[in-house]
Amino acid sequence: MNNSYLGLVDQTFNFPQEGIEVEDGYLKFNGIDLKALIKKHGTPLKVSYLPKIGININKAKQYFATAMKRHKYEGEYFYCYCTKSSHFSFVVEEALKHNIHLETSFAYDIDIINQLYKRRKITKDINIVCNGFKQKAYTSRIAKLINSGFKNVIPVLDNKEELQMYKRSVKSKEPFKLGIRIAAEEEPTFPFYTSRLGIRAKDVLEFYVDEIEGNEDKFQLKMLHIFLNKGIKDDIYYWSELRKSINLYCQLKKICPELDSINIGGGFPIKHSLAFEYDYQFMINEIISNIKSACKKAKVPVPNIYTEFGSFTVGESMAHIYSVIGEKVQNDRETWYMIDSSFITTLPDTWGIGERFLMLPINKWNNEYQRVVLGGITCDGHDYYDSEEHINEVFLPKIKNDNGVGGLGVPAIEATPRNAESDAEPLYVGFFHTGAYQDQISGYGGIKHCLIPSPKHIILEYDKNGKLIEWVYAKEQSSQSMLKILGYLR
Repeated sequence: MNNSYLGLVDQTFNFPQEGIEVEDGYLKFNGIDLKALIKKHGTPLKVSYLPKIGININKAKQYFATAMKRHKYEGEYFYCYCTKSSHFSFVVEEALKHNIHLETSFAYDIDIINQLYKRRKITKDINIVCNGFKQKAYTSRIAKLINSGFKNVIPVLDNKEELQMYKRSVKSKEPFKLGIRIAAEEEPTFPFYTSRLGIRAKDVLEFYVDEIEGNEDKFQLKMLHIFLNKGIKDDIYYWSELRKSINLYCQLKKICPELDSINIGGGFPIKHSLAFEYDYQFMINEIISNIKSACKKAKVPVPNIYTEFGSFTVGESMAHIYSVIGEKVQNDRETWYMIDSSFITTLPDTWGIGERFLMLPINKWNNEYQRVVLGGITCDGHDYYDSEEHINEVFLPKIKNDNGVGGLGVPAIEATPRNAESDAEPLYVGFFHTGAYQDQISGYGGIKHCLIPSPKHIILEYDKNGKLIEWVYAKEQSSQSMLKILGYLR
């Protein structure tokens, strides 16, 4: 029996998998030599592999193209990137290379739109879907964007009062576009019955008749929007809510000829475990089939379809890499591997909502494995990682081989013979597909719990000649930057 960590993975999963493979005892991520990156940059380390963004965008486009062709669907498909999942310029600009559109959530997103236009990354023809509960700073920026000539800005009304703000502020000669977000019923396990976002489905028709109909020379309802918190999943809850929205579209379409689009939001899952299985093509086929069937029955034209994929766009492009800097056996059941950073500060979703990421060792795949708990270096009792998405345990290679040679306390890979090198170096652990939301939630570059610094961040992308290059986006956060924020340095 093979008791190595590699044997465990081989026996448990189909391995290797797309973007994840082992070569000469070291893990590779999308073909990237992680060993070389660690040797050069050390840990903790954040790695963004930008080509993955375009790969996933084009996958989704192909899934929809295939489904629409199969069902002879006459509407168009528009891929929007949900900026709140990662606002970084290198992410948004990479996504824009693949003919996509944008979705915004707050006032400052509009400032990003203006900067992108100044840098000639977008034109005024781009579709911009504006979501969220909007304060004056947001609605006024949206109005200015429309007034400046952006033709396809679609503010999605989150409440009935929002329309009045645009009536006062938009001065466009052409009628501007509107969307309405439908307040979806939450899944049965959720604490609330109905989403706090959007207008109640039973009020939408009346609202249209009272406030929008008859004003087509000023503004036109173009989109119905639905988003479900649990994402796009093959279960009764999802299909029920989707059909409700489609039926509402059909009712509105009969009295609102300008209505031509339905936005199904985001919610495509990404791989957070080697056990991940999800049939994207099947789900999209079913979505297209349901929409076409309902429209055919109601005798109305099918709508254009918008999506707002955030995590699916950027999530699988990033990895966080740590060193195990200590092993603590606290009792006869729990062995702790202490990492050189903090889960609370670098991967806050693991602490806040119990999110699980794809976690794998970078090295020591031929060592025996054991059950462990990963601990961060803050003094917070919740700074730990103790289960994977497919199992309520974490298994990692033993740090020491049977000969007792250890690997703790070595700061980086040394230039020694391969066997000795493998024994002497620390265990490196990678968390993969971490590119969505983590920097936004943790507060990139700000003050972190216990003043743990943000890790060094490097970017990998292809240059104009097709060569993979790397560059440092940010060095590890310094104490001086924190002390300045805290008022100790002026």
